[in-house]
Amino acid sequence: MSDFVREAGAAVALVALTLLLQCAGMAAVISFAKPSLAPDGLRLGPLHSALLMVRLMTAFIALHMLEILLWAAFYRWLCFPLLESAFYFSTSSYATVGYGDVILPQRWRALGPVESITGVLMCGLSASFLFAIVSRLVDRETRLSSDLAKTRSSYSEGETIPTI
Repeated sequence: MSDFVREAGAAVALVALTLLLQCAGMAAVISFAKPSLAPDGLRLGPLHSALLMVRLMTAFIALHMLEILLWAAFYRWLCFPLLESAFYFSTSSYATVGYGDVILPQRWRALGPVESITGVLMCGLSASFLFAIVSRLVDRETRLSSDLAKTRSSYSEGETIPTI
């Protein structure tokens, strides 16, 4: 088997596994966050909103670390004698830093840029998800504040308070 076919097959497998991890991780984060983001829920308040965002960001950092470890395990298996070198290379590639002080063997050198492209896309997915959560929190807070202001103004105009 030629080196190109071997390298391309490894790249496809690693990208597919990374996508699988990202999608499963995002599904888990969505199911965790869903109760806090229900449209008819009560106000979370700034502290609870901040804590929710910290928990979500921590979950995504852990998810990205798992993805980096996936690539590092492959590099350790076929490219580097030490896990520390494999992890270091994988982290710098995934984050697109690419210092160049540790390099892959010639036959696997195209995997570094593939990991970089994959890392950018996975981080972009996480960032867009976090942006959507922040937007939802702000929209909900704005809507609830507006509803509360309308309710207060109608009571001040002499309406009776509805009973349940």
